[in-house]
Amino acid sequence: MKIKWDSCFKIGVTVFLLYLCIQYWPFAGNLLSMLLGAASPLLIGCVIAYPVNILMSLYERFYFPTASNSKINKTRRPVCMVLSFVTLAAVLILVIVLVVPELGSCISVIFSAVPKALESAVKLISSLEIVPSDLKNALQSIEWHSTVAQIGNALFSGVGNLMDVLVNTATSVFSGVVTGLMSLIFAVYLLLGRDTLLRQIRRVMKHYLKPEWNGKICYVLGVLNDCFRKYVIGQCTEAVILGILCMIGMTILRLPYATMIGALIAVTALIPVAGAYIGGIVGALMIFSVSPIKAVIFVIFLVILQQLEGNLIYPRVVGSSLGLPAIWVLAAVTVGGGVMGVAGMLLGVPVAAALYRILREDLNKAPHD
Repeated sequence: MKIKWDSCFKIGVTVFLLYLCIQYWPFAGNLLSMLLGAASPLLIGCVIAYPVNILMSLYERFYFPTASNSKINKTRRPVCMVLSFVTLAAVLILVIVLVVPELGSCISVIFSAVPKALESAVKLISSLEIVPSDLKNALQSIEWHSTVAQIGNALFSGVGNLMDVLVNTATSVFSGVVTGLMSLIFAVYLLLGRDTLLRQIRRVMKHYLKPEWNGKICYVLGVLNDCFRKYVIGQCTEAVILGILCMIGMTILRLPYATMIGALIAVTALIPVAGAYIGGIVGALMIFSVSPIKAVIFVIFLVILQQLEGNLIYPRVVGSSLGLPAIWVLAAVTVGGGVMGVAGMLLGVPVAAALYRILREDLNKAPHD
């Protein structure tokens, strides 16, 4: 067997670099963290640009698609990009305006109703004669109004301290605002120069990579893009359907806050599997401030709706488009949530779908035993 010295040199350099990374891992980790921090506006800009690009592509299909006038064609992308940003901003503002004020008022109503509820619970426990007399006397001697007020004051004082911390860290807030603006500007540049950027990337890859590696990388990136695009479209469609069904069902059952809870369920449903339940907890809290019985009815209704959505709507809208079995969807959400929290829940499903699709197609190409 003939030894190729260039291969030995590459292996030696790789081993040496691996040794340096292991030996000086704290320094390498700090360097990587610093680079990621410096590039955070660019990364956030890419994250912003991706869903906006999907919506922008949809608008471009309807904005004079057959126009031959060059002036109209030049305005297609800027106009559609502005419409996409306005649409997303309007949805976000609408949800905030609908949910946040009512949620705050509901929390204050619940706080004011807690003492009476605790006193009623103590009277009920005392009437059942199943609690030791010393514990019963201790519960009856508690002034629930003052206790709840003290708890509320402690919470509000904590909020006040938090506000002091926020004021003292104005530099961090300013840095965050600057990062957000830079990310938004970078996203705009990405969207406007999308075709030119893709053409340049393909040219660089074709020049510096071997044809075999170039084809494999383009194939993997194409699968990832297809899975992410289908996931975003399917998840948004499924969330809108679920929010509308929740609003209609609550209206039929005459439950309060039907419109705003429907909007809240639609937004939280963007998080797969657990999202609607998160919105359901907030919705039940809001309805509980009006009627505890109606809150129980809402919880039962939401569980039934989730079963209907999980067995009929989600497989047809999202599952069938991604081609990922339900067990792997649950596994992707669990692992992604454990590693990266909510962001991991959002990214886990399309990444798992892409890996599943690549592995399946590779196995189908292999000769069968």
